[in-house]
Amino acid sequence: MADFDLDLFVIGGGSGGVRAARIAATHGARVAIAEEYRMGGTCVIRGCVPKKLLVYASRFAHEFEDAAGFGWTVEGAKFDWPTLIANKDKEIARLEAAYRRNVGGAGAEIIDSRVVIEGPNTVRILKTGATLNAKYILVATGGHPSLLDIPGKELGITSNEAFHLKELPRRIVIQGGGFIAVEFACLFAGLGSKVTLVHRGDEILRGFDDDLRAHVRGEMVARGIDVRLNDTIQKIEDHKTHRCAFLSDGAAIEADQVMLAVGRSPNTKNIGLEAAGVKLAPSGAVAVDETSRSNVPSIYAIGDVSGRIALTPVAIREGHAVADTLFGNKPWNVDHKNVPSAVFSEPEIGTVGLSEVAAKKTGKHIDIYRTRFKPMKATLSGRDTAILMKLVVEQSTEKVLGVHIVGEGAAEMAQLAAIAVKMGATKQDFDNTVALHPTAAEELVTLRNKVAD
Repeated sequence: MADFDLDLFVIGGGSGGVRAARIAATHGARVAIAEEYRMGGTCVIRGCVPKKLLVYASRFAHEFEDAAGFGWTVEGAKFDWPTLIANKDKEIARLEAAYRRNVGGAGAEIIDSRVVIEGPNTVRILKTGATLNAKYILVATGGHPSLLDIPGKELGITSNEAFHLKELPRRIVIQGGGFIAVEFACLFAGLGSKVTLVHRGDEILRGFDDDLRAHVRGEMVARGIDVRLNDTIQKIEDHKTHRCAFLSDGAAIEADQVMLAVGRSPNTKNIGLEAAGVKLAPSGAVAVDETSRSNVPSIYAIGDVSGRIALTPVAIREGHAVADTLFGNKPWNVDHKNVPSAVFSEPEIGTVGLSEVAAKKTGKHIDIYRTRFKPMKATLSGRDTAILMKLVVEQSTEKVLGVHIVGEGAAEMAQLAAIAVKMGATKQDFDNTVALHPTAAEELVTLRNKVAD
């Protein structure tokens, strides 16, 4: 590799890119990583981490209400949005510094600049104009929020701007039905905003199990969120003191903010991929094989920009695999099956494996086990809510193909259930496990309610 300035050049300082750079450097590779904004990428700077902090904040209102049933009197509780945002920003700054420290400490060079690819092995640093040659280039540029092509779209905000609003909107209209739209609808409602969620489909959270989708929507409505299905925002107008969203059903909704959460697109434009001959998928993502390599042998892509599973832990594993494969003498590929996921709605979703619909599409005979019950906490708080749990089981082998949970702690439960699903556990394995009482999770191993076809 002496003919090259570097062994690996990573474009993008998100979680996946940082992991790849750090691991490659520990293997002895000469590594540089370029980031034009802040280290940490979508997850740390404008995604998972700040969102979860806001989700935590939004849940305190419910906790204060529930406390009364347990003998507590909470007087004078009030919420201050600027304080939350300021504290969130401090934590994000701390995490970014940690990312820089870790990748730099491993021996990788950090370049604070946008770069473009000028060939299969060449990148140009825009800040200085300098060019570098690398044996391998790893594209880890992530994605960005998509926008509706409607009049007044510039008046709307995306998830990026939602983290930096100067004040909490009293009224907000959110277009979208995916996990980002649902999570922001729930957290804004929890903080006291009047929320209208507008979705073009006939149910929210496409791709998740149908029972979970309907259950969460019902819980959202019970918490005061106005969910409008089969509807879209057609236009946004500025009325000086507020915005107005005009819907396809003829309604006009006044709001302080209108949020567009209609999906994300890969960051592949204007970074020189075409010049290097890299093939893109119809979605605009970099087309890669199971090793994360593009059609150009020296160029790899991981994370959201590769159009596979847009989850931070997946990007991290992909980056680690590339580094180990190229420089660690231990090649391996990421298994994208049975990846657990969560939606931090209220209540939250935790899920792993196949939905009922997806399992039936395999042609296998499927058994469904499902339960819906009032959580123990709600017996004293008086809150009208329910936990939903569901197992999707292959009939012939009793193998558990999917675990789906809605309720407090669902994401934590799903992470552990994912181990069992990944190992190929059967329904009998679940049944043979002694329950931990009293918990909601024990229902997963005591579940006997087989649903009739």
